[in-house]
Amino acid sequence: MQTYVATTENITVSVRPIYLDGQSDPMSRKFVFAYYVRIVNEGEGEVQLIRRHWFIHDARGDVKEVEGEGVVGKQPLLHPGGSHEYSSFCVLETFEGYMEGTYVMVRQNGDRFRVTIPRFNLRAAAN
Repeated sequence: MQTYVATTENITVSVRPIYLDGQSDPMSRKFVFAYYVRIVNEGEGEVQLIRRHWFIHDARGDVKEVEGEGVVGKQPLLHPGGSHEYSSFCVLETFEGYMEGTYVMVRQNGDRFRVTIPRFNLRAAAN
């Protein structure tokens, strides 16, 4: 499994995608992918993840946009040196694609900033 990493303003985001063969059905054009995310605060102050914004691309060039509060129902507070991990999934109608996006974080003083979620490839049977 390949890990994709990006660091923005002392926040490092690592993503490991995995193809879920047992939940996929290629004959029905259903390709299921899980992805595991780790967010690490390498800065000196607390930050909180308040929003996510994803772009999910398939091999046909179609793009789905997903935006909302937090990640999997949480808005984690990351202390200096702290981390948050979660997993989620997406379903594509094509054999491959990719995802990318941003998180909106807020500092203790109320300043908001965007953190890059690294672009990562989704490829059936690529485990």
